[in-house]
Amino acid sequence: MKNSILILLFLIVLIVVLLFAYQTLKEDLKQLFLAQPTKVEITHNTVLKEIEAMGKLELVKYKFRDVIEYKVEYSWLPDSKAILIIAGEAVACMDLSKIKEQDIQERGDTLTIQLPSPEICFSKVNHQESKVYDTEYTYFQEAELIDEAYKEAEKQIKNIAVKSDILLQAEKNAIQLLKPLFEQISKKRVFLKIAKPS
Repeated sequence: MKNSILILLFLIVLIVVLLFAYQTLKEDLKQLFLAQPTKVEITHNTVLKEIEAMGKLELVKYKFRDVIEYKVEYSWLPDSKAILIIAGEAVACMDLSKIKEQDIQERGDTLTIQLPSPEICFSKVNHQESKVYDTEYTYFQEAELIDEAYKEAEKQIKNIAVKSDILLQAEKNAIQLLKPLFEQISKKRVFLKIAKPS
């Protein structure tokens, strides 16, 4: 009996000492067992692929916010679902490099210039301002599901921009911006026409 009490006391003292040692040396143990990087090295092998002259004049930017629910249905499993809060933008521009000599007509003190039709330069999801709200039943394919949802959101941004008359707004902005500029350069009265989309 006396031996069992001594062994029990010894174990209690040992546990107390080990807990005290752990609390005291916890940070040192973490650094010892979790290897901390001493140096991060990044190597880039960037090659200039192409130089392209830009003649595109950005005329209007639309910013959008959307909540997208992307669902994949299965016959015998619960449907996978991702809900994303999307921030995106679309920019309409006009490619002034498309203006040809025959698009400029001069009659006395008047210039008539036919401008190319505006186009959507780009539409994109702003990933920094977007976030994944929720996912359900992703079956270890969460990254793929979210990636597909972002791709669908990007297509939707372009479609909504077109439906929201971004190209019409770009036409108005082009006339407001370019008419006084061309009149000041040419010292003539300027009429601008917009080509119909091809």
